[in-house]
Amino acid sequence: MPTMSLTPRSSADRLRTARRQWLDSGVLSDDLLAPGLQASWQRSRQHGLLPDGRAPGTPHASAAQLARALAHRRTLVSHAKPVMAFLNEQIRDSDSIVVLADPQGMLLHALGDLGFADRAARVALRPGAIWSEQWRGTNAIGTALADGATVVVHGAEHYLERNAFLTCAAAPIVDPAGQLLGVLDISGDRRAHHRHTLGLVRSGARMIEHQLFESRHAAGLQLRLHAQVEGLGTVTEGLLALSEDGWITGANTAALELLGLPRSAIGTLRLERVLDLDMAALLAAARPGLNGAPRELRRLDGSALWGRLDVGRTVRAGPSALAAPRAVDIAATPVPPRRGAPVSSPMDALAALDRGDGAMQAAIERARRVLDKPIALLLQGESGVGKEVFARATHRSGPRADRPFVAVNCAALPETLIEAELFGYRAGAYTGASRDGAPGRIREAHGGTLFLDEIGDMPLPMQARLLRVLQERQVVPLGGGKPVDVDFRLVCATHRKLRAEVEAGRFREDLYYRVNGLALTLPSLRERGDLDALVEAMLRELEPGRELALSADVAAAFATYRWPGNIRQLVNVLRTACALLGEHEHRIERSHLPEDLIDELVSSTGTSLPALAVEGGGSDLRQQAERCITEALRSSAGNLSEAARRLGISRNTLYRKLRERGG
Repeated sequence: MPTMSLTPRSSADRLRTARRQWLDSGVLSDDLLAPGLQASWQRSRQHGLLPDGRAPGTPHASAAQLARALAHRRTLVSHAKPVMAFLNEQIRDSDSIVVLADPQGMLLHALGDLGFADRAARVALRPGAIWSEQWRGTNAIGTALADGATVVVHGAEHYLERNAFLTCAAAPIVDPAGQLLGVLDISGDRRAHHRHTLGLVRSGARMIEHQLFESRHAAGLQLRLHAQVEGLGTVTEGLLALSEDGWITGANTAALELLGLPRSAIGTLRLERVLDLDMAALLAAARPGLNGAPRELRRLDGSALWGRLDVGRTVRAGPSALAAPRAVDIAATPVPPRRGAPVSSPMDALAALDRGDGAMQAAIERARRVLDKPIALLLQGESGVGKEVFARATHRSGPRADRPFVAVNCAALPETLIEAELFGYRAGAYTGASRDGAPGRIREAHGGTLFLDEIGDMPLPMQARLLRVLQERQVVPLGGGKPVDVDFRLVCATHRKLRAEVEAGRFREDLYYRVNGLALTLPSLRERGDLDALVEAMLRELEPGRELALSADVAAAFATYRWPGNIRQLVNVLRTACALLGEHEHRIERSHLPEDLIDELVSSTGTSLPALAVEGGGSDLRQQAERCITEALRSSAGNLSEAARRLGISRNTLYRKLRERGG
């Protein structure tokens, strides 16, 4: 785990000088602040924060949002809590608290000294608060997330002066696949600052990573590494997860540091590229379910490490490890649920998609019935209805939730690359191939879910190769090599009518019956009866902590619009509207909508948005539009640009309306 030290600690006098310069001119002398701290202050200013002010509209999750976040991060939280309790014992009576945050900086869990916890709560250092740099400026949690490194932020080094009473140390927590899961932090009174806190929080993050690795890869091949033989089996060891043909499929921070590897090596590098060993011989001597004997290993530079290969129950070790393909039906055989695996509950990811529409409720219920069964899902519906969101929800609600979810858009990949992308390739398989080879997306999904979006656009030759993988549960990389076992849940999606594609000869019939275990059609947005609830949920997601709503005019227009882009279009419209809202505005009016949408609303209804709210004069929308145009022209003294602005339409649309009425 990289450490970004903001040390040497700036003296109080230098910090005061730096703050004065920053407030006066926004420029700092080079010798006043460490480069990392200065970069964070610069980011904080770019976010519009004032050092001596309070961040406007700082978000705080509601109880429901916090509950959803805890449910989504249940694996992280469950492994972090014992470690946090241990750290709390070490810092007891030191005016400090231990905090866990998610990748967005939302605080998930905290415990510590009650007296200091009360003071911390006054600056929202409590579960539900968001501590990203965007909202809180330079702080250990937000800066650790921004830089991906362990940091200490002490006293007046905090960008916001109101947080200067704190001293904080934070370390990122990364999962075995190299994805950032969150941050572990110890915050306390700056007067109680201790140099050892940084090491304590860094060790805590490694303990959590160690537990996450063990829970995910206990059934497979694990190579334990340490500079000393006595370190094997302790929380200080490096851990590598390996495929049976030697690919590195997972790693903890300690292993990457021991081998000098970046996180990008996970899934893209073979063990033999970093250690001088024969993987086949190592595996041939292994016995499933047993731990190997420690042995001395050599890095490629000749330096020594100690290693031990542990073989889980699912590994086919010994001479038959790389045997011929087995005929096993269906690629969606489920992984048995492990202790702590998520189960269906009112707060699971599928339930979160239920906003009251009957068609969506039916789709959710049918999907829930096959979550733990070897049945492939085929999601159908127009572009933008949320097929990938639905697929991810089925993954997070099922027994594979803490395994990989790998999404591949078959329509976005060139035909010349899709084979290598899906099935992987060996070194030198084709001109331009990486010299290390690549495992491919199917192998990356091992143990988890493979989502093939727009499968109807997959070329016919690739359909034949995919069919073979689904039949045999093994994949052979481009360029040849031994077959590799794969186990994943299959979810496919398409906006095409696959039955018609089969009849037209563009989609294989045998593959159609493989991917169509259970077909679900997701309704278009115009067919759904939960538009109001969707808008409300999206606004909460886009602007946490702000009470936003549509004006009556906009809500009425949205209800009659056809939404050709479906939910994707609605999200983009609301995101733009939120960006155009003023600091103290809480209602989305027609002036906050994208201009092209206003034009479409006018074209589809024959009126502008303000006309929907005109009082009196009958119900004919065209007559209401006429009155609005006349009033806008009068109030703008005939200035067409100003009149168009007041109407919330483009000038071209106003010209067209005037021509239509002969004006």
